[in-house]
Amino acid sequence: MGFDCGAKKTAAMRDHISVNREANAIHMRRSTFSGAFLLIEGNSDRTFYERFIDDKECQIIVTSGKSRAISILESLEGFSFQGVIAIVDADFDRLENFVSTSPNLIQTDTHDLETMLLISPALEKVIREFGIRSDDESSRQKMTDFSNTIRTKLLDCGIPIGYLRWISLQESLDLTFDGIEFAKFIDGKTIQICLKNFIKEVKNKSQAHLLQTEDLQKKIENQRNNSHDPWQVCCGHDLVEILSLGLRQLASKKNKSEVKPDDLERSLRLAYEGVFFYQTHLYTKVRLWESNNPTFRVLHNSSA
Repeated sequence: MGFDCGAKKTAAMRDHISVNREANAIHMRRSTFSGAFLLIEGNSDRTFYERFIDDKECQIIVTSGKSRAISILESLEGFSFQGVIAIVDADFDRLENFVSTSPNLIQTDTHDLETMLLISPALEKVIREFGIRSDDESSRQKMTDFSNTIRTKLLDCGIPIGYLRWISLQESLDLTFDGIEFAKFIDGKTIQICLKNFIKEVKNKSQAHLLQTEDLQKKIENQRNNSHDPWQVCCGHDLVEILSLGLRQLASKKNKSEVKPDDLERSLRLAYEGVFFYQTHLYTKVRLWESNNPTFRVLHNSSA
């Protein structure tokens, strides 16, 4: 136990030093760059946001994670550093009624960037790209039915997964979701979830065999609340994994190998048009930040 505690303290100290080093590096950049600094979580976020950023007026800083982005922001704010803004995933913050006191911290409209892509018309564009191209009436009807129901089915499958992720964080269960095989608990044909198989897969991946499946099922059911927005509950990466399984049943033979989750996320980002972004709360909040910080600009003028 003492070794564990010591290891955690050492890791925390390393993180603190790393955050301060990154904040100092941004401080030093100010001598050669007078524009805004945008802190984001990861490289996939950069791929998305750089389409809308005025790169002459704003520099993107990839911080490698939400907590690091917030810590770097707080460090800079502590020195009254001007012109820094951070955009991070909301995750479960809204469900937990967490409200940031920083005017420089902005969250995604939904759980994360991927759910923002999926709630937009970019999803229909991707389905048309990967789906069966045929003059056959039944095939075209199959495509139409898939498009009309896919969001509901994705959310129905994604909600219990999201709840278990949330429960794991709340109760420090330390469950592992990275690398779980969705095909073991998602039926790609019907796009339905087998809850017991899902819990079993997470337990196996987490080496958490002492946890009882029935207890976790009860926890998930107890967590359910009709007031919860499913787009805040579901993790976008989970929904893309499920979408991938569904599209493999629908895709043409040529496209079957191209509906891997990473490829789908890339396609969703490419299919996401500026007009979709301009209609989001996220866009409005960035514009408001610019109004409150008139000497700095983040978005390019074509976003106005």
